[in-house]
Amino acid sequence: MPITRQDREILRLAVPAFGALVAEPLFLLADYAIVGHGLGTVAVGALGVAGTVLTTLVNLCVFLAYGTTASVARQTGAGNHARAMRSGVDGIWLALGIGVALIAVCWPLAQDIVALFGAGRDQAAEAVTYLRISLLGAPGMLVVLAGTGVLRGLQDTVTPLVVSVGSFALNAGLNAWFVLGLHWGIAGSAWGTVLAQSLGAAVYLAVVVRGAKRLRTSLLPDLKGVRQAGTASFALLVRTVCLRIVLLVATMLATRMGQAPLAAYAIAAQIWSLLAFALDAIAIAGQAITGKTLGAGDVESTRSATRRMVQWGIWSGIGLGVLVVLVRPLLPGLFDADPQVAEQLLAVLWPVALFQPVCGVVFVLDGVLIGAGDQRYLAWAGLWTTLAYLPVALLASNVVLLWCALGVWMIARLITLVRRAAGTAWLVTGA
Repeated sequence: MPITRQDREILRLAVPAFGALVAEPLFLLADYAIVGHGLGTVAVGALGVAGTVLTTLVNLCVFLAYGTTASVARQTGAGNHARAMRSGVDGIWLALGIGVALIAVCWPLAQDIVALFGAGRDQAAEAVTYLRISLLGAPGMLVVLAGTGVLRGLQDTVTPLVVSVGSFALNAGLNAWFVLGLHWGIAGSAWGTVLAQSLGAAVYLAVVVRGAKRLRTSLLPDLKGVRQAGTASFALLVRTVCLRIVLLVATMLATRMGQAPLAAYAIAAQIWSLLAFALDAIAIAGQAITGKTLGAGDVESTRSATRRMVQWGIWSGIGLGVLVVLVRPLLPGLFDADPQVAEQLLAVLWPVALFQPVCGVVFVLDGVLIGAGDQRYLAWAGLWTTLAYLPVALLASNVVLLWCALGVWMIARLITLVRRAAGTAWLVTGA
């Protein structure tokens, strides 16, 4: 596949996006290592519980990045740079409002939320401590999402990469100082997260403020604009909730199958997630490029870029699938899996590898339609594909069939996305 000018534009956006996506899980592993080394097993378990809650809340709000990317990119393509910045400012105010609301709702419920995980008394107490402190960083975390969306919409994925790597590196450094140096316990790890995320948010705010001043865009909240951003984002929230339901149901079903199947599923899920980062980078490029070209009224370029990114998705998926097959014999040893887990993991990795090309196309078209502002269709498609997945998953009698059910879900998503992309309803041009 020869590299064209269009390919270079895709790679210019996708490669830094991939770096930013990979930075978070790598530095999160560093946090676990610091807490485990300094505080022991109980604290690691508490971090796992509270971290899962916090990660879920933030992931449910990923629409702040996706929705802002689409709106800013469309206005940028239409040449309305001041309105593009206005969309970005509205997105940031929405992020701040949701962040404050999360603190107000989750702070008093922290003990009840942690209790849902069934942790022991000591572990639960530390999890509540971590969760309550880290919630103070929720507005900053969500501003980072919205700020990332602003810059992606402006066709800049390098700055988010720099901010992401910088903030997560700072997070690791602060955690090491607070936990190992100052001996603040798990509270030190939480405060490190709050400070690092807040400083990352400050960087995005500085960039947006500078751009707004240059374009003479008001920084005061526009209630109508914030409301429109929230309304547009609701459909993306529905889509995200559907994705989380699928993964939650899969985890619950794997848990009922026993310890070895659950361990094999968990390892395979981490591998699947890592592969998804590479494919999602192309989807992020799709969001930015589609929004810009449609905003400029250039349907042909939109179609052409979509076809090219789908090709990138297919070939990337094939390459990742082959990679999984090649490293498959080594993976059980890498995770120190016992014989029962290793046997099931080796079997599960076949469907994981097989469905990577499907994932490649699904992620790309998902990003393209998000960039086009086709959120309502994606929400309905998310509901229908989840309903298609649930009965198949419930019939799964082992972990391999459970992964095949996830494959059926991906195929259902493929069908809905390809049908939509083949039509013209999503090709809405202009600002």
